[in-house]
Amino acid sequence: MRDMTLRQVEVVRAVMMTGTINGAATLLGVSAPGISRLVKHTEESLGLRLFERKGGLFVPSVEAGPIFEQIGRVYHNVENLTYAIASLQRGEDARLAFASAPSIAQFIAARAIRRLRRRWPDLYIDLNILKIEETLDYLLLERGEFVMMSYPVENPAIESEPVATGRLVAVVPDEHPLAARKSVSVHDLAREPLIGVDPADPYGAILLAPFKAAGLDPPQSMRGRFAQTVVSLVRHGLGVALIDEFSVAEVYMPGLVRIALQEDSSITAYACRKKGRVLSSFAEQAIADLRTELTRAVSRQDWASPRN
Repeated sequence: MRDMTLRQVEVVRAVMMTGTINGAATLLGVSAPGISRLVKHTEESLGLRLFERKGGLFVPSVEAGPIFEQIGRVYHNVENLTYAIASLQRGEDARLAFASAPSIAQFIAARAIRRLRRRWPDLYIDLNILKIEETLDYLLLERGEFVMMSYPVENPAIESEPVATGRLVAVVPDEHPLAARKSVSVHDLAREPLIGVDPADPYGAILLAPFKAAGLDPPQSMRGRFAQTVVSLVRHGLGVALIDEFSVAEVYMPGLVRIALQEDSSITAYACRKKGRVLSSFAEQAIADLRTELTRAVSRQDWASPRN
């Protein structure tokens, strides 16, 4: 005796639901002779009579009752599977947890999440903002799938994938004498009250690198823990700063002017994750969307004019 194929189950159920060969054919969008042949073949291969023919109708036979009961259960499970797939495609009852350094989270992460929302409108997203000392625990304890950082995480248990490379730019108050310049040098900035990040912090070291490459070691008039703090201090007229362009990627930033840096400089964003961890499709798409938004921020030139 042969097992029933899924196609045979589908056809037998269609006949059971409609009561006729023609009705089943219409329901499945196929020819009536094909339905008739498949029903006959199924009965012969199983050695069972599935239907009684009464007054032109196909009525489930008494002896085949348990088969039709199981067919009903199969279709109920198929419907549940279909619903689960549709829910997953919408992001319903699904969760994505990832984290970001503040410089990337400020504008870039929000734009990437907006892209994710278009694809999965019901996806629950948990975005954390992490300090460097929190990153290892977050990844190794699998509190989230990945972290976007402005530098690679130096740990053998962590994989750091470069995602996009940007530039460092100068930021000055909009009434500052340098604000009318199209570009500035680190020598110009070193003569001003300089706001920075602790050079012992990897991000702070990146911001200080162009000065050191030029043989300068300017004192910092004040420091901020994060890029957003530095930008806020500059906006309030407390000094000037060198910052990564991802942190100032918004088109309109009142009170602040971004100026191109004459010296070569770069900063790379990395997607860091626990080594060997397989990412969900949501996380993979999130990294792809972050790459898109980071690349767009680098290619944009709408801020590169004085007094924007």
